[in-house]
This record gives sequence, C-alpha cells and structure tokens, in this order.
Amino acid sequence: LASVAAAMSLVKAFRTHGHLAADLDPLGSTPPGDPAMDPATVGLTDEIMATIPAKVLRLGMPVATFADALPVLRERYCGSIAYEIEHISEHEQRVWLRRMIEADEHRRPLDVEQKTWLLERLTEVEAFERFVRRAYLTQKQFSIEGLDMLVPMLDILVEASAESGAHEVVLGMAHRGRLNILSHVLGLPYDRVLRFFEAESRVVEGTLVQGGGTGDVKYHMGTSAEVETGAGPIEVTMMPNPSHLEVVNPVVEGRTRASQTLQRGRELEIDGSAAIPVLIHGDAAFAGQGVVAETLNLQALEGYHTGGTVHVIANNQVGFTTNPEDGRSTRYASDMAKGFDMPIIHVNADDPEACLAAMRLAIAYRARFHEDVMIDLIGYRRHGHNEGDEPNYTQPKMYQKIKQHPRVREIFAKQLEAQGIVTAEQVKQQYDERYQALSTLHEAHVLALGNREPAELDEPTGDVIDLGSSGEPETALSEADVRRLSQELLKLPEGFTPNTKLARQLEKRAAMPDGAFDWGAAEALAYASLLEHGSNVRLTGQDSERGTFSHRHMVLHDANTGEKYAPIQHLANAKGCLEVYNSPLSELACLGFEYGYSIEAPDSLVLWEGQFGDFVNGAQIVSDQFITSGMVKWGLTSRLTLLLPHGYEGNGPEHSNGRLTRWLASAAEGNIRVAMPSTAAQLFHLLRRQAMHEKRRPLIVMTPKGLLKAPWATSTLADLTTGRFEWVIDDPSMTTDAQRDAVERVVLCSGKVYHDMAQHEDRATAANTALVRMELLYPFPRKQLEDALALYPNAREIVWTQEEPLNFGAFPHMNLRIPPLLGEGVAWTYVGRPKRSSASEGYTSVHNLEQQRIVRDALGL
Repeated sequence: LASVAAAMSLVKAFRTHGHLAADLDPLGSTPPGDPAMDPATVGLTDEIMATIPAKVLRLGMPVATFADALPVLRERYCGSIAYEIEHISEHEQRVWLRRMIEADEHRRPLDVEQKTWLLERLTEVEAFERFVRRAYLTQKQFSIEGLDMLVPMLDILVEASAESGAHEVVLGMAHRGRLNILSHVLGLPYDRVLRFFEAESRVVEGTLVQGGGTGDVKYHMGTSAEVETGAGPIEVTMMPNPSHLEVVNPVVEGRTRASQTLQRGRELEIDGSAAIPVLIHGDAAFAGQGVVAETLNLQALEGYHTGGTVHVIANNQVGFTTNPEDGRSTRYASDMAKGFDMPIIHVNADDPEACLAAMRLAIAYRARFHEDVMIDLIGYRRHGHNEGDEPNYTQPKMYQKIKQHPRVREIFAKQLEAQGIVTAEQVKQQYDERYQALSTLHEAHVLALGNREPAELDEPTGDVIDLGSSGEPETALSEADVRRLSQELLKLPEGFTPNTKLARQLEKRAAMPDGAFDWGAAEALAYASLLEHGSNVRLTGQDSERGTFSHRHMVLHDANTGEKYAPIQHLANAKGCLEVYNSPLSELACLGFEYGYSIEAPDSLVLWEGQFGDFVNGAQIVSDQFITSGMVKWGLTSRLTLLLPHGYEGNGPEHSNGRLTRWLASAAEGNIRVAMPSTAAQLFHLLRRQAMHEKRRPLIVMTPKGLLKAPWATSTLADLTTGRFEWVIDDPSMTTDAQRDAVERVVLCSGKVYHDMAQHEDRATAANTALVRMELLYPFPRKQLEDALALYPNAREIVWTQEEPLNFGAFPHMNLRIPPLLGEGVAWTYVGRPKRSSASEGYTSVHNLEQQRIVRDALGL
C-alpha cells in the first residue's frame, strides 16, 4: 500500500508539475524541473515499481506496471508539449483531459501527405516574410518568424470548425504575424497585401482612401473571406484592431455572440457551435493588460458566453524590449487563465507536430465542454519589435542565440530528409519557387501601379462611408398603440407579487396615459414599440434591468420567491426580440463586447448603460479607438447606443460628468451622434429614431438622474403620438411675437440646467431672456439653431450656459460653431463653472452655491 501511495503521488506530480521539466523553449533554456517527479524522493526503485500494477493507478495508457508507465509519463508530460490541467475544478474535465493526454489521442502521427503539406505551408510562411522584409526594407510588417507554426495551427482549426458545422471563425489578434495570417489562413491574395505596402510607399500627404475615410496602417486591417475546406466553405473573419493590443478581445467575443444568435420567432437562441471565437494574444500583453481579465470574466455569464474561446498566446518571450521577469509576476504568460478554470497547453513552437497536436486537443476540449481553452505557443521573435528596431540593444544574448538558430522550416525539413520523404534539393527548390513567385508578382504589381493615382492604391475595408443627409423616420405612435402597450408593460402573471414600494410605482405608470409619462415609462414604450416594429433590442449595463436610479424596472422580481419576470418579453404583437442583462462591473470589456455585437447585428438597437456617465472613462480605449474612429479607419459603423447618466446634483466629481467634452472633441466627419434629451418624449423619439434611421451611427446619450421622475421632465400622451425628436427646442413660455420681440438675451443650453432655469422661482422676472435647448449636439444642428435664433430679432446677447466647467461640457465644441452664426453687434458670452481640473465640486454646500450662481447669472438676475 505504501508503494502504491508513493506511485500515485508520483503520477500526481507528473500531471501537476510535468510542465516544469518540459522542453518548451526553442532557444534551449534549461527547464527547472521538480524533485517530486523523481521516484527516489518517495522511496521507489525500479524493482518496486515493476511490482505495482498500472491499472490501480488509473492511468490512461496500455501498460502493465508502473515501471512501464514511468517513461511514458515523462514523454507525455515532459516533452515539447506540456499541460496545466490539475487546477480545473470540474472533475469530469480533469479526467477527460488526463485520458486524452496519457492515451496520446491528440498526437496522431502525421502521414507522408500531411508532412508534405506541413513543410509546404511552412515554406509559404517563411518565403512570404523574407520576401516582404527585403522588398519593403523600411516598412513595418511585424513578422511572424519564430512563431511560424501559428499558420498551420489555424489551418487545422478552420478545417475542424467547418467539419463541426460552424459557419464562421472570428479571429482577433495584434500585429505580429497578421499579414501572414491574412494571406495564408484567410486567403487574401498576395497582390492585395502588396497593395498595402505600395500604398504606404506612394500615397502623398493629405490623400484620403475611397469612401471618405482616412484609413489605418496595414497591420491593423481586418477582412472576411470564404475559405474552402474539406468539409465545404466557411467564413473566416479577422477583426480590425488598434494598437491597444488586447482591446480587440471583447470586440471579437461580442461579434461572435451576435453571429451565434439565431432568431426563432420571438425567441433568441444562442448556438455556440455556429461561430468559433479565436483570440491570439501577445505574451506581454496577455499578462499585462487588464482588459484580458475583464474579457475572460465574461466567458460563463449568461449574456456574454460564446461557447468557449480558443486562446493562443503567441509567446515570443519578450515584450517590445521588456524581459518576462520585468513584465509579469508569474512563471508563465498564461498563468492568469488558471483563475478561470482553463486548461493550458504549453508547446514548443519548433516542434511542428506537437503544435498541431496542441491545437487538436484545444479544439476537442471546446467541442466537448463548450468552454475556453489556452495554448501557450512558445517561440521567439527573429527580428526587433517592428523590423526597424535593433533587438541587440536590449537582448544581446537572446539575439545571439536567435541569429544562430535555424528556422522551423529548416528543422522540419531536416527531419523529413532523415525519414526519406524529401531531399535537400527538393526543399531548396520548393523554397526558391515560392520566393520567386512572390518576386515576379511584385514586379508585375509595381509596374501595374506605376501610372495610378495615389488615392487609387487604398481601398476601404468595410462599407463605403455615406456622409450625405438622410430622411427622418416616423417615430410617433398612435394613441391606441401607446395605451395598449402601456397596459401590456404592466401585465403580471397570476400569483406574481412585486415589491410593495415598486407596486406603487407600477400603479402610477398605469395612470400615465391620462397624465404624464416619466422617463422610465417613455423608455419602456420606445423599446416595446420597436419590438412590435420588428427591431431587435439588446440592453446591457450596470444594474440595467432595474436601472441604477430605480427608474426602469424592465425585469421584476417576485417579493416572495425571487423569481424574475419581464412583461416586455411577453408583448402580444412583438416581432423583434429583446435581451436585457445586468453586466459585470466592467466598462472596457463590456463596451467592447457590445461594439462587436453591434457590428455583426447592424440593424439591432444595441445599448450599453453606465451606472454613472463617468464610468465610461474606464472604456476610453473602446470609445476612442473603435466607436468614434472605426468608421474612417475601417469603414465600420453601427447603431450602438450609450446611455450615460449625466448632470450636476452634488454627487461629486466621479458621479456628475459623462465627459461630454471628450465625445464632442472626437465628433467629426459624421462619425457619431451626441444628444442630451431633456424630456421623456424626447428620449422616446430619439431611441426610436436611432433604431429606424437608415443611416447607422453610434449614439451617445447624456441621460439624466434626478430628472428621471421629476414632473417638469415628463411628457404627455400627445408628445408621444405627434412630432419627432427635436434637435433644437424653443422656449415654450414664449408664445407670442410680442414676447419674442421683447427678448434681449437668448440662453442656449442642454440637459438638466434648462430645468434648473425654467423652474427657478424668479424665472418670471427675467422676461427679456429666452431659454433655447439644444438637444442634438452632434451633428451640429445649424439650420435648426438659426431658425430658433431668428425668432428673437432684438436679441443682443447669446449666452451659452452649462453646469460643467468651461473646459468640460459642450462649450468648447459650441464655441467653434455658434459665433459665426451671430449677427453684427450680437455678444457671445459664457455662463457656467470656470475652468477646472476636476469635473465638479465634492462638497454639497459649494455645489449648491455654484448651481444657484449659474442659474441666476444665466437669467440675468
């Protein structure tokens, strides 16, 4: 019994720590090993081990004794492929992985045809990299060399995905190897890739790409292609990405989730096998960037799961110039994956057959368990970070090794030569032919492009950008529809008991068609009407089911049982489908996810809500690099809508300001819409407009907090059954020409501050002041504003009033646009907080004094 226990501890040591003795580094570093794998440490000799039956140890290999099993364990767990699986909490998954590894089921030997294919593939990869490097010596390409096996690994993933019935593989990756993968995995013709380089060489400053955009560097580009496989064609999509390397991760996940979403009548069905997400990470970036953990946290959540992602760390053992010991606090770049119960497969990038085995195991695991799996592909980087860098400055010893180290094609070719499959002459001829084919194509391509205009060399990667004007959709509803939907949105199943306080709110909503609709009721009506129209709606965010400020209550909870019920999911005439989820406490990954979803579902209304508007600061990379610039960089746009609670109510700097200035500073070329609606009806019409408008653009909505239930922000039935979203709203108190003629100053404003002024106790004494609201801030409503100002012919002063400091809010944006519209002798002034580095006061008493001052100054009191 003691010897069996010792043998079991040795088996456990190999399963748990075998990777520490594995040959994983192509550059030959010595693995640390672990004494727990030495039989002598537990008192086992060869003679004792020969007496221990293998079957009592539950090993997944056909051997008789532990003495026979020990060398097999070393081979399985300590070779050029190694595993970390014992941290996984699910017993079934651990047992399945052990059986696969110990039976070596994923390491099927390649036949001659497969080996010949693999050598040819590695030859294509290497010839491409070496030719492009020489042909465009001064340009960046972010070579794949040192991780060449990534291409054939993706080949078999695409093949397996097609065999499993998937219709799409969605790839996200950083720069390294991107052009090679576009060429070989997605089949982007070489001449299209060369076009990227020629365009960069020839385009003169100021030339725009076709369609009105300004484009992006070649190693950020994405594309979709139909790839032929043995099982038929499959779509493979490479998402475009910015230089914030890992931020593409949630975008890929959202894009995949939308591709997996099937509409079955009024229900949405998520088929995780329909599309396969694949994320290729950098080793330094995976360990160093927080969006990685945020994205991994989405994997098992109801509103975000995608049936398992295949992760590959393209591990070149250096981050730009930073050594691993300076870039992470863990042994492996992949260690964070352990916290999410992912199996980790480490593999030496110089062992081609092991690399393919690693991918086969990853594919099989995902297919079986529908969960994430990680491959740590350990290689090196043959050149500097971007070919222009000199790596010997910072890693001289490493690059002495790399300079002397043969390429993986050469290593594999030598193996095949030893096996008699190919000769050295055939290997050389194969490479020379590939290289010469590229050279010939390049010469012809350069000659053909010689007489073309620079602008013709670039081409958009998505839709051609439409910057023209479009008609306004009809957003009003009939009275009968408003009344009917209002009733349906309050219909609860028999026996359902809402919270007592909430029941009183629902009773008030029941009476709203004959009184006034508050913000939450108008918003719910907008969504319900869109579902009847046939639009799909997806709303996610922090506490969005209830609403941060207890205004929405789209999903109700039984006070006794806790069961959930959403009346909006049971509309009698709905043709569209609704998803509403409370998100995890993440902004960067969650907003990236919704952006990706909205790209694949361009005609769905996809909304993300921040708990406070300021929280979008945590997702600034997504807003800057995708939402506001994706159209002109990649030709991508969508109906993505951000709901950002905004307004100064004494909640301090972090809960007042949705950074309106930042959005408006990024607004150009018709890229986004920015609005600050001041009434419930305005939100109603705005949301319906966003879903129904023929031109897709992201919409940023500065939503209120205190106004959600304020009587002065409510709207009547007539407001919903007539009209549309008004870009500019005239002062409703000015009803006659005489009143307007008496106005000497017009106050322009947006949002809550209008109500502060309109409801001020001394408003009536400021009869010479008109309050005009700008509800649409971008695109700038020039004509509508000119029409509104023309109503006040005697106004000698136009005042921009805002709650935010002068350097925040809309003033910097309006200060560039409004003064040119004003007549001679008309003053342009500002009322608001002075310039500040912090968005608002933290002390309630100071806040109140500032608010009072702003309102009185604006009204001229």
